[in-house]
Amino acid sequence: MRTELLADLHAENADLDSLVADLDEAGWATPTPAPGWTIAHQIAHLAWTDDRSNLAIDDPDEFVRQRRESADIGVDAGAAEGARAKPGELLARWRAGRDRLQAALAAAPADGRLVWYGPPMKPASMATARIMETWAHGQDVADALGVEREPTARLRHIAHLGVRTFGFSFSVNELPVPDVPVRVELRAPDGGEWAWGPENAADRVSGPALDFCLLVTQRRHRDDLAITAVGDDARRWLTIAQAFAGAPGSGRAPTGS
Repeated sequence: MRTELLADLHAENADLDSLVADLDEAGWATPTPAPGWTIAHQIAHLAWTDDRSNLAIDDPDEFVRQRRESADIGVDAGAAEGARAKPGELLARWRAGRDRLQAALAAAPADGRLVWYGPPMKPASMATARIMETWAHGQDVADALGVEREPTARLRHIAHLGVRTFGFSFSVNELPVPDVPVRVELRAPDGGEWAWGPENAADRVSGPALDFCLLVTQRRHRDDLAITAVGDDARRWLTIAQAFAGAPGSGRAPTGS
C-alpha cells in the first residue's frame, strides 16, 4: 500500500513540475486564485511543507521544540520567504526537498508515528496528506495558467482523506460532530464507483470524484460543483468540508458572484 502511495506522490509532484519547469520569471509571478499568492508562493509553500515534514522525520524532538515555541505555524511566512528566491533556486529547492521526503517516507517504519501539527500519523498518512496538498496547490497553479488537468485515479487518496476528515470539519468549526453515518458515493475518473460508509445510511453525498476533491480542498465553491447531498448533516458538512489541517479555510467564491 505504501509503495502505491509513494508512487502516486511522485507522479503528483511530477505533474505539477511539468506545469512550472519552463516558466519564465513573469510566469512565476502569475497570480493564482489564492489571494496574494503567485505561482512562486504555491511552490514555495509546498517546498516549505516538505522541509517541515523532513524535519519531523529526521529530528522529531527539534520539530516539537519549534512547534512549541511558535503558536503560528508560519504557512504564509514560509511561502512569502520562499517566493523571493530566483525561480531556478526555488524549483531546485522544491525538487530536492520532495525527493528527500520520498526517500524518508519509504524508509520510515510502517507502524511508526510521525509528529506533526495535529495528532501523530503513520508514514502512509503523511504520504496521503502530501498527495492531497500537492494536488490542491497544483490546481491553483493550473487555474492560474488556464490549464485543465486530466483527473486520475490518484483522486481516490484525496477523496478518502476528505471522507476521513468528516468529524474534523465540524470540530475545527466549533460545531458538534454528528453521530449519524454518511454514505459517500463518487464517480471515479474511469467511470467506476468509489464508496465509503454504510449502504443504508440516510445521509448521503454523491457526485463526480473530481468535484468532491475540489470541494474538500476548498478549490471550488459548492455551487459550482455537481455534488448532491441528502440529509441535514450531509448538507451541513458540504458547507464546511476541509481535508487539510489547520484553521477553517475561507474557501472560494462561486463563479457567479
